[in-house]
Amino acid sequence: MKRPDLGYYLSMINSIVTDTEQTGTQLNDAFEEVKGAIERKEIASFDDARRMEIVELFQTGTDKYRLMLEQISKLQPPARILGNHKKFEHAYKSYVAGCEEMILSLEDGIDVAAFYAAEEKQDQATDAIAAAIQKMTQVMVK
Repeated sequence: MKRPDLGYYLSMINSIVTDTEQTGTQLNDAFEEVKGAIERKEIASFDDARRMEIVELFQTGTDKYRLMLEQISKLQPPARILGNHKKFEHAYKSYVAGCEEMILSLEDGIDVAAFYAAEEKQDQATDAIAAAIQKMTQVMVK
């Protein structure tokens, strides 16, 4: 069995994290648009065509996240960070699930409870992703 290439692994993790952040930034305005309508209690007047554009935008972003999850699952981490890599992978999978749930919350109108539940799931997953990366970094620096 071939030993994992640390340089390749670190480069891929860095690329995935950067791409995830960029995708999230691209989706943020649409997210804030929906959240703002909810907070202002304007969901009844939210334009259906715009809502469907947002669903499509979120689907495109979630598809990108799903591809990155596939990359994560194919990576071969060094043995000393295998546990942290698995935590990272699990958290990323949870993040993708939260994104899928957010899409579902918008498909037939705006389901406020489902939208907020999806947001919370994404927030928790983001925290877990950051924690796993921080632990991997600490182990690699030692």
